[in-house]
Amino acid sequence: MVRRDPRHSSATARDDAGRVSTWWVLLLVLVLAAGAATWRLDLADPARERVESLYERVLGDDEEPDPRTDPAAVPPPPGLSLPALVDPDPVADPVDAESAGEPSPTAVRRVLERRLGEQRLGKRVSVAVAGATGAPAYAEGRALVPASTTKLLTSVAALETIEPGTTFATTTVLRGNRLVVVGGGDPFLMREPDAPGTTSVPARADITTLARLSAEELGERGVRRVRVGYDATLFSGPAFNPRWPDTYRGDVVSPITALWVDQGRPETGFGRVDDPAAVAAEVFAAALADAGVRVQGSPSPARGRGDEVAVVESAPVDDIVDRLLQVSDNEATEVLLRHVGLATGGAGSFVDGVRGVERVLERLGVPAPRRLYDGSGLSRENLLSPATLVGLLQAVVGADEDDPVRAVLGGLPVAGFSGSLTFRFDDAPPAAVGAVRAKTGTLSGVSSLAGTVVSRDGVPMVFALMLDRVGEADEGFAQAALDSAAAALGACRCARGGSGAGGG
Repeated sequence: MVRRDPRHSSATARDDAGRVSTWWVLLLVLVLAAGAATWRLDLADPARERVESLYERVLGDDEEPDPRTDPAAVPPPPGLSLPALVDPDPVADPVDAESAGEPSPTAVRRVLERRLGEQRLGKRVSVAVAGATGAPAYAEGRALVPASTTKLLTSVAALETIEPGTTFATTTVLRGNRLVVVGGGDPFLMREPDAPGTTSVPARADITTLARLSAEELGERGVRRVRVGYDATLFSGPAFNPRWPDTYRGDVVSPITALWVDQGRPETGFGRVDDPAAVAAEVFAAALADAGVRVQGSPSPARGRGDEVAVVESAPVDDIVDRLLQVSDNEATEVLLRHVGLATGGAGSFVDGVRGVERVLERLGVPAPRRLYDGSGLSRENLLSPATLVGLLQAVVGADEDDPVRAVLGGLPVAGFSGSLTFRFDDAPPAAVGAVRAKTGTLSGVSSLAGTVVSRDGVPMVFALMLDRVGEADEGFAQAALDSAAAALGACRCARGGSGAGGG
C-alpha cells in the first residue's frame, strides 16, 4: 500500500462517484446559505418559495424544514423590514474581441509619446500596442532586457506542454533498509504543513507530512529502522544558471533542483542554502525520527529505486502558474522551465527548457526571442522585442475558453488591486484602475510592463512597455511612467475612427 496525502490528491485521480458526492454537499451548503439569507433579509414570498423548492429537490418532498435546525423555517423578528433582494446589474458588458474594433495608431501614439518621451527614461525605450488580433497598431524600439516579463513565455510554454491538472509528486521508495526521498520538481514543497487555521495559496505539500505517511506505512510493513537517501536527479545540468550574475548566489535565487523545501530557504526564511536537496533530506530524516522510525546515519544521495512507500503532490500546474505570475516567483518559474524541457523531449536543464519555450512560441506563431537564457528573466543577457510579448499575449487572448493557456489571463496582476500591482497605479485615472492587467519586470536599470487593457470606448488591447537604461536615481520615476502609460491606454478613447485619445 502507498500512503498518500489526501489534502493534495490529483484531480485526475478523483472518480465520478466522488465528484457526485461533492456536488451534493455543495448544493446542500448553498441551500442552507440561501435559507440563512432568507431569514436575515425577510425576502418576499417568491424568494422563499425558491428556497423551499431547493430543499424539496435535495431532501425530497416528504422532508419538511425543521425550525430547530433550518434557518429558513425560523420566522423573522418582529418589526424588521428590509428591502427585497434584487439581482445587481452586471459590472460591465462582455467584450467581443472580434466586433469591438481596432485601436487607432494615431491615438495610441499620442497617448504613449506624452508619457514615455521623458529624457529621464533613458534612450532605450521600446513599446508595442496591438488589438486582440493583427499587427501592432503602434510599435517603436528594439529588443531590450525583459526582466520578469519573461515569465509570461515560461508560463504559456508550461500550460501548452504539460497536461492540465498535472501535479508534481514527491515520493519515498524503499529498497532493503534504505528509504529514498525522490524529488519530483514540486516548486512549493514546504518544510512543515500550514499552521492550524491557515491555508497556503495554492495548497502546498510538505515534507513533514511525507515523513509521517512514510512512517505509518513502514510500521505496517514491520520496518523499524532505515537509512535515508535522496534523489534529485529529475533535473540535469547546472543548478545555478551560468548566465546569472554570481552575486545572485546565496541571496537572490536558490540553486534550482527537483527536491527542496521552502524553495531552498533556511528555516529562518532569510537567504538561500547551498544544497537544497541535502537540506530537504535532513528535514525529512528528522521528521521521520519524530514519527517513530529509527534513522541510521546521515542522509546521502541515492538512486530512487524500490517499492513506493508514500507520496505527496503539488498544486496543479495551472495554480502554480497563477501564483508565480501574481508574485513574480523566480524559483517557481525556473522549476517550471525544467519541466518544460522534460515535456518537450529534452532533459530537465536550463538549455532544454529554453529550447522547449522557443518551440512553443514557434508553434503559436509568436516572434522568436532575440536571446533567451532562463525562464524567470533574472539574466540580463536576455533580449526580447515588445513584438514577442505582444504576440504572445494575442495568442493567449485569442485562445478558446477551454484552452489551458487562458490561465495566464487570470494570473496577471490587476492594477491597484492584486499581486505585484497592488500598490501601483495609485495616481491612475479611475477608468484605468482595475482595467489594466499586466506582468511587471524589474531589474536594476530595467523596468517593463506587459499585459492587457480595454480602452474607455471598448477596444481590447495588448501592450508591452520596456526600458533598460534607466539611471539609478530615476528607477521609481520610470516605473510610474510605465504605469501612467498603461493606465492612459485604459482611459483613452482609442478606437480606430473614434474621437481620439482622452482621459488622463
